[in-house]
Amino acid sequence: MIDIGRAAARIAPFVVRTPVLHVTVLDTEVYVKAEYVQTGGAFKHRGATNAVQSLTDVDAARGVAAHSSGNHAAALARAAKVRGIPAHVVMPEATTVVKRDAVEALGAQITWCENTLEDRRRALARVLADTGAVEIHPFDNDDVIAGAGTAALELLEAEPRLDVLVTPIGGGGLGSGTAIAAGGLRVVGASPVDRGATIADGLRTGTCARTEAILTAHAVERLTMGEDEIVEAMHAATAALGHPIEPSAAVAFAAARTVAAKGLRIGVIASGGNVES
Repeated sequence: MIDIGRAAARIAPFVVRTPVLHVTVLDTEVYVKAEYVQTGGAFKHRGATNAVQSLTDVDAARGVAAHSSGNHAAALARAAKVRGIPAHVVMPEATTVVKRDAVEALGAQITWCENTLEDRRRALARVLADTGAVEIHPFDNDDVIAGAGTAALELLEAEPRLDVLVTPIGGGGLGSGTAIAAGGLRVVGASPVDRGATIADGLRTGTCARTEAILTAHAVERLTMGEDEIVEAMHAATAALGHPIEPSAAVAFAAARTVAAKGLRIGVIASGGNVES
């Protein structure tokens, strides 16, 4: 069972309760859950922390492992460091420098691989076999999904009269958690048109059976955004918020403009702010 309320209580000592900002982006009035100021600069800290803190002492002693293009890798490394256990991460060679540096600074053991999802999976399988670590998947994990959903839970506690929530969808962990937390409220999930070549590197992975089932069960609407729309939204949101956001977060702002209607109160999960300086 994915229990977002229980996850919120579990991770409260370890995460930032990020602010909700009322701003106008691309001529659209939105209420922004500012996860770009979360520990590690992204919502991923929530899910990784919940998963690591949920482990039994016996399983935790084995260490944890995952594949990630960056934010989940850093979040898992940080959560493991807090609990005092080893972390092993598989990262594609195309990972941005800022995300590479963050993971290395947290002391995780990094295994580099080619940039395809299949290469990531093969490399992780070898790491799991060699280390005996527990896999903490970036999104195909109930505890990760529950942790991710705490961002939407906090947004709705701050702004209970929202009409729609807009969130990026890559693997679908954030979208799934948001849909569950929304409790029947309209949810829109935004993705790039071309996952393979998008600037939104955190959204290059598609959904899994677990997240797809949740998104479908909760009738999450899907929108795809072109690269020009993503870049425009990234610049506009950065200017409005006074803080850089990732292209992966910008996708949601682009989608918010698409769904905007007179009188509609729109909440946006601004998923992260780790960009190259």
